[in-house]
Amino acid sequence: MRDELEIQTDIVKTLKGVYDPEIPVNIYDLGLIYEIEVDDNRKVTITMTLTAPNCPLADQVVDEVQQKIAQIEGVTDVEVRLTFDPPWDKSRMSDEAMLELGFL
Repeated sequence: MRDELEIQTDIVKTLKGVYDPEIPVNIYDLGLIYEIEVDDNRKVTITMTLTAPNCPLADQVVDEVQQKIAQIEGVTDVEVRLTFDPPWDKSRMSDEAMLELGFL
């Protein structure tokens, strides 16, 4: 059976393949992922936000995260929690995302 660290690594890799529909950067490097939890039963809970609370494609992004994480070997269940507290701002972005968007 795969351990939590292996699953955690695959989750991050998978999230780096999910892109914000309005910004050409993945949601992980944008800083939209606040927390990733993997419990003893391999249930994954992801707490995430969006760049704006009124994002018209919010459901699409959340559904994509849910579906892609559920396909990872060893994951038994996925819950995606959407939060706007604290609100997202560009300080949460990785250096790679800042560079990509011309902020560095």
